Amino acid sequence: MKLARRRLLHLAAGAAALPAASRFARAQAYPIRPVRILVPFGPGGGGDIVARVIGQWLADRLNQPFVIENRPGAATNVAVEALVRAPPDGYTLLLAASANAVNATLYEHLNFNFIRDTAPVASTNRVPFVMLVNPAVPARTVPEFIAYAKANPGKINMASTGNGLGPHMYGELFQQMTGVEMIHVPYRGGDAPALTDLLSGRVQLYFATMIGSIEQIRAGKLRALGVTTAARQPQLPDLPAVGEFVTGYEGSGWNGIVAPRGTPAEIVDKLNSTINAGLADPGIKGRMVELGAPPLSGSPADFGRLIAEETEKWGRVVRAGNIRAE
Repeated sequence: MKLARRRLLHLAAGAAALPAASRFARAQAYPIRPVRILVPFGPGGGGDIVARVIGQWLADRLNQPFVIENRPGAATNVAVEALVRAPPDGYTLLLAASANAVNATLYEHLNFNFIRDTAPVASTNRVPFVMLVNPAVPARTVPEFIAYAKANPGKINMASTGNGLGPHMYGELFQQMTGVEMIHVPYRGGDAPALTDLLSGRVQLYFATMIGSIEQIRAGKLRALGVTTAARQPQLPDLPAVGEFVTGYEGSGWNGIVAPRGTPAEIVDKLNSTINAGLADPGIKGRMVELGAPPLSGSPADFGRLIAEETEKWGRVVRAGNIRAE
């Protein structure tokens, strides 16, 4: 009787171990075919290049192609919708962006909930922005600009790349935290049109990507007042952070990899560890810094917290500014 009972317990223990063994085997084998990385931007931009750098690293380490599939449109929403409809098997991933956190409030009728319908895999990088003015503006520091703007309410034109996008949100946050009033002038086509009009003096202020504006800054064609990240950046070490003068101000972009909700944790963890190894690699790290996209590593849970915190933060800014999608 005892022998039969012991045998039954062994069989039960073996059966209980089967799912764990199966999950381990699945993670060990993954990937066995090409993986798609959906990129919500067109080819050639910073986000696209980051995805290709990370994708090549994953392909080299996991011995399968990681194919970049550009899906621009609707301020990243086209690509997100394609992701959440994909099977949760690890073979469709998305380069997530800070715009996803803004869009949760900016768009009233999305067909998905980004936090609910995606599984965070790994953050990849920050995207520093720079507060720029035309040299004709009589302000050389953030406090001087605040004083000038308050003395000239509604007379400063602030460029952006469109409603709800990074340059607009960082400028809107600046207004809400300092009490200055500026006229928002949205452009299309990335940094180039806004920088052109900033150089000509048609607009006076622009929150630009560091990588897109650093040459004009170094040449003295535009005046940088501060970086939007919480700390100074090594590319412009003498340039203070806006937050050094406006306590609590921080408005950097970010990217990372997400998968559809329900993707097995073992696959998420395998991707996370491989991506973090890439971000620590001196060659990859140097390339990311060159792109103006300093690496941002962490666990899936860390990335999930970042997404949740950013969604709450920018939701407050959108509501306070009564901002609507174009």
